[in-house]
Amino acid sequence: MPHPNHDKQRNAAWQAAHQWRARAAQTRPDGLMGTIKLFFTWLAFGVLMIIGVVLGLLFLLVGWAMMPFLRHKMKKRMEAMRANQAQDIGGGQAHREPRKPQDVLEGHYEVKDKNRSD
Repeated sequence: MPHPNHDKQRNAAWQAAHQWRARAAQTRPDGLMGTIKLFFTWLAFGVLMIIGVVLGLLFLLVGWAMMPFLRHKMKKRMEAMRANQAQDIGGGQAHREPRKPQDVLEGHYEVKDKNRSD
């Protein structure tokens, strides 16, 4: 039966993990300067995260505050567009033909003679 440790040494993923662990051990902060650098790096990262969250919330609130004004503007624009379309549809043929009175029915009519009874 093969030795389990021997298989791990041939495995590429195991070797990569071992190399990564060795590199991580080398980059640990040594002494007081490394600790101070690490502290300020995390502090800067935290401050940037807080600034990002605050800006995101600010933009979200501004967007929510602008929504009623934007809806009102879009509503007015849609009303104007509907009015223009309605005017174009009705106004296109009004210039070509004279308007007929609305109380007259169209069709074929005959005038009956009063003297003649059917």
